Amino acid sequence: MATPQRYIAHFDLDSFFVSVEVLKNPSLKGKAVMVGGHSERGVVAACSYEARKFGIHSAMPMRKAMKLCPHAIVVGGSHGEYGRYSRWVTDIIASKAPLFEKASIDEFYLDLTGMDKYFDPYQWTIGLRQEITDKTGLPISFALASNKLIAKIATNEAKPNGFMQVPAGFEKQFLAPLKVDKIPGVGDHLYQALLALGIQTINDLSNFGAAALKKHLGQHGVDLWNKSQGIHNGLVSSYHEAKSISTENTFEENKTDTQFLLSELVRMTDRVGYELRQDGKLAGCVAVKIRYGDFTTFSKQTSIDCTYRDDELITTAKDLFSRLYRQGTPVRLLGVRVSDLTNNPIQANLFDDAGKKSELYKAIDDVKNKFGKYALKKGRTVNKDSRI
Repeated sequence: MATPQRYIAHFDLDSFFVSVEVLKNPSLKGKAVMVGGHSERGVVAACSYEARKFGIHSAMPMRKAMKLCPHAIVVGGSHGEYGRYSRWVTDIIASKAPLFEKASIDEFYLDLTGMDKYFDPYQWTIGLRQEITDKTGLPISFALASNKLIAKIATNEAKPNGFMQVPAGFEKQFLAPLKVDKIPGVGDHLYQALLALGIQTINDLSNFGAAALKKHLGQHGVDLWNKSQGIHNGLVSSYHEAKSISTENTFEENKTDTQFLLSELVRMTDRVGYELRQDGKLAGCVAVKIRYGDFTTFSKQTSIDCTYRDDELITTAKDLFSRLYRQGTPVRLLGVRVSDLTNNPIQANLFDDAGKKSELYKAIDDVKNKFGKYALKKGRTVNKDSRI
């Protein structure tokens, strides 16, 4: 069987911290703006493209940056707002993308492999970018390519607030004219070493040869040469939100059996309940996610009294599923997520019949800890005449 064509998108929010500050204060738009510390020892955390024209870049000492651009506006930063906007973008991507990795607060990789059976991945990604911009007001750039390396480099070429595609087979052609320091990981020291070898562009790097690069730079030289060929095998790692616990299952074959889907829902909810208790957490929100065979994805969530109890979580999850599921439509993926986590039992009814239930869950978890989290399975009575 032929290997499917890979489609990897890289999204990067343009000058993210500055963009958020501009949304808060539109008068900053179009001006040289730097986010960072005002003190003598402060550094630039981010800067606008107008400031970059003066040679300013992130991690530069603020004192040096102000000498380069005395009229620049310095903003202290709003870390809570950056987190809120990052979560907003993350939620939009999570609701649409089959598989994504959050590489940093403002950077995402999406694996869209297989979507070409149903959509044009490039047009789909253009639409997602537009949705992010429309909803959040943030400028964002992306590139679509056959692997993470090419997608990241191409995104940097597409900035600011642009997008592009590097079709499979055109990786080397795309890379050839670029300066060698466009390769991620080539810092100033390595760049100077490469220049000393007469290597200025990625094409020069490719022509230098793997053996010669190994002689001068060791195994790192071989890795660089592979990158000059557009070779990169890194996978997109599934993202799990730090302030939630979730699990998903992508089925080998699309499923239409409602009872099977419900049993999977119970199994997954049982799993997140166990993880909650192991982490000493209570959840105040439950969400169910369904991705159908055509890659369309839907989710519903609801707030609940904070709990760690499987029976309460499962009842909520089944209710969400019944409201979300299109009967008879093939399901590709099913997921459950709990969020609004807290360490404190803030709801009084958490302790209703606390003794018996707490002892029961402790006994169940003791068995799972000893024999594995899948050692016990919940039983359920199936009404064959019931649809959900």
